[in-house]
Amino acid sequence: MAAADTDMLDCAIVGGGPAGLTAAIYLARFLRRIVLIDGGESRASWIPRSHNHPGFPTGIGGRELLVRLREQAAHHGVTPEPGAVTSVRALEDGGFELPLGAGRTRARYLLLATGVKDNEPDLPGVTEAMRSGLLRQCPICDGYEARGKKILIIGRDLRAAGEALFLKRFSDDIAIAPAVTPWNLDEDTLDKMRVADVRVAASPLAAFTGDENGAQLTYADGSTDTADLLYSALGITPRSDVARRLELKMSDDNRILTDPHQRTSRDGCYAAGDVVTGLNQIGVAMAQAEIAAVDIHNRLRAAEGFTLPC
Repeated sequence: MAAADTDMLDCAIVGGGPAGLTAAIYLARFLRRIVLIDGGESRASWIPRSHNHPGFPTGIGGRELLVRLREQAAHHGVTPEPGAVTSVRALEDGGFELPLGAGRTRARYLLLATGVKDNEPDLPGVTEAMRSGLLRQCPICDGYEARGKKILIIGRDLRAAGEALFLKRFSDDIAIAPAVTPWNLDEDTLDKMRVADVRVAASPLAAFTGDENGAQLTYADGSTDTADLLYSALGITPRSDVARRLELKMSDDNRILTDPHQRTSRDGCYAAGDVVTGLNQIGVAMAQAEIAAVDIHNRLRAAEGFTLPC
């Protein structure tokens, strides 16, 4: 990479969720030249209120957290550039080229913080239910708030059964139901549900109505029921198209594999947040971004001659 290439940024960050914004804040405070490209699809924006993010005793909404992070980034001169990055080109002499607005930009390092998309039940009213907090995604995040509630978990396979067992710590009134299609559960799993006193709906859930105060349920066979809370256990889809095009090493579930510094299998490319294999938590995403940003800064310092031999 030519030392006189002043048009080359230090780092391009793809994704404007908690991971991407945290990395931007760190790198900006290191006085690095960066760009943050945000497709506007952060999973965090769907969180009505998170009660397990450290530092917020009464909880914080996902949108509010993103606003705070953007404000902090702006304080250090970083304004997210809107846009969806669908392709990145690895340059022969190092660095990366990617779209920016109507043109292209280049950066020595690339950080992918593209996140994941929740697989939602194919039922009417899902978006409104998520916004109100009736339909939830993460029992790790809010199982505590679900304690003592009547819970229905919507799924189609072992994820629903596993989530039911996880939530048994918080509630004794739990049922699982398939969404639209029949169950894909073996007899051993069904036996475990009976032992754990988890009700297993025989008919798929066909519709629900309600708000944060509870739901009315209608099954395909015409039967009805109620629930205080719904959980979706249909898994996630990683936003890893760019990673695949860069031929990064991926896990079996299409998430990016990284080393302890958040480095991917391609030199100069990092990844952080839910798109990386591991625990999907805001705090984890932010910590991964911090690790990646510090490593990028240190590698830049080494190239600049501002480090000592180990």
